[in-house]
Amino acid sequence: MNLPKSESDALSALSSARLVVQLAQEKGVVRHNRSYREPLYHVGAILADAALQAGLNYRTVVKVRVDRIVQDFPEAATLSGTFNAIASIGVADFLRWRHHTKMSRFICLAELLRNEGVDDFHQLRTWLQNPACRGKLRAIHGVGPKTVDYLCGLVGLDFIAVDRHIRTFASDAGVTEVDYDFLQIVVSYAADLLGVSRRHFDASIWTYVSNQKAPPNSRTTFQLSFDGAFAVA
Repeated sequence: MNLPKSESDALSALSSARLVVQLAQEKGVVRHNRSYREPLYHVGAILADAALQAGLNYRTVVKVRVDRIVQDFPEAATLSGTFNAIASIGVADFLRWRHHTKMSRFICLAELLRNEGVDDFHQLRTWLQNPACRGKLRAIHGVGPKTVDYLCGLVGLDFIAVDRHIRTFASDAGVTEVDYDFLQIVVSYAADLLGVSRRHFDASIWTYVSNQKAPPNSRTTFQLSFDGAFAVA
C-alpha cells in the first residue's frame, strides 16, 4: 500500500476513514460477517481466481470454477503441477473458460511465476511480499493495482483490494475521492480503527454490498472474498 504523500493527505485519509467506520458500525458490517475461509493452498486455483475475477459474478461464475480446480486437479496445487494439467487438457478445459483475454492472463501469470522460480503456495506468498513483484505483475495486460492486491489477499496477505464493492461502500459513507491509492489507504485506516484485519474488513464489505444487491433468498452470511472466502472484481 502506498503511504500518504503529505501530512494533509494523511489527515484527509483519516477523516474519510472515520466516515467509513461510522457507516460500518451503523450497518453492523463486521459484526454480521464473522465467517471465514482460509486461503487455498493451491497455486492453480489461486491463479485461476486472479485471472477470472475481474468483471464477473464471483458466486455464480468464478467460485464454481475455482472449487472445481481444487477438487479435480489436486496436482495443480503447485505451479509445476498446474503446467502439467494444462499440457494435458488445455487451458480452456482447465479453467472452463473460452475467452482469449482471461486465458491469456492466466498463462502470463503462470509463466511469470515460473520465470521467478515460484512453484508452491509458500514461495508465492513470499514472492508477493517483495515490492519488485508489483511492477512485473502490472506489466501483464489487464493486471492493475486491484488485481495485484487481490492476488495478495488470496495468499493471506493483509491488503485491501479496491473493487466496485469498496467504492460503493466508501461512496455511501460520504467519501467523494475516487483515486485507487487514496481509497485503499482510507479503508485500511478504517479497518485499523475498527481493530480488525484489513482482509477481514475487505471481505466483510464485499459480503455486505453484495447482499444489498441480492434477492433475500440468495443472500449469504459467509465471505466470498479472500479473508474467509477466497477471492474481487
